[in-house]
Amino acid sequence: MIRLHVNIDHVATLRNQRDTRYPDPVLAAGECELAGADGITAHLREDRRHIRDRDVERLRESVCGWFNLELAATDEMRAVAERIKPDSVTLVPERREERTTEGGLDVIAGAASIRAMAKQCDGSGVKLSLFIEPEVETVRRSLDLGARQVEFHTGRYALTSGVERESELERLRECAALAAGLGLEVAAGHALTFHNVLEVARISELGEVNIGHALVSDAVLLGLRGAVRRMRVALDRGEEARSGA
Repeated sequence: MIRLHVNIDHVATLRNQRDTRYPDPVLAAGECELAGADGITAHLREDRRHIRDRDVERLRESVCGWFNLELAATDEMRAVAERIKPDSVTLVPERREERTTEGGLDVIAGAASIRAMAKQCDGSGVKLSLFIEPEVETVRRSLDLGARQVEFHTGRYALTSGVERESELERLRECAALAAGLGLEVAAGHALTFHNVLEVARISELGEVNIGHALVSDAVLLGLRGAVRRMRVALDRGEEARSGA
């Protein structure tokens, strides 16, 4: 079964708009797990624009399933990972001026920092995942740098249509097959919604999705449990289509 990890960053975004104690991202994480989420993802950014250090501490204490912590490959965040010891660390690119993560890691320019995190994670028993573009050489490089999983950036797929979308989907399929053949676990995330996740879920090597903004947005109308349950249905339909293809 495809693992559904819910990113609860934007619950914290809403809280921080008024600097209140609600809505509580830790409470939201519990609601997601009750609704069937397999894991919880949170991104601790350098500027702490949504998730904050105390959130991460409380999530580590309270999440019953898998806890995935997204981080930049910096000395500061390496220290956080060593202290918190999440189940997995996903390294993501980060720029202060961006609204959200805009693409995959530069695994060449960031090689030294990635290797340092990989060594630390290996010593702590933490799974390292790299958030990357679906590109053949980037997949191969990720393995060399010590990743155990790659998470493909699905933004281009999600924001295109027609022939261009099919081309992006084919890139995802090709790179998922390559990654799995190399022994890497395969995940996907960014801009996935109830409406566009089906084709991604049909990729046979896919083991995990990380979805946040769409679920928090759906929760405004459906409630958080309803939003997670609806996404679970979409993923199951995609997986069922694998055997029927």
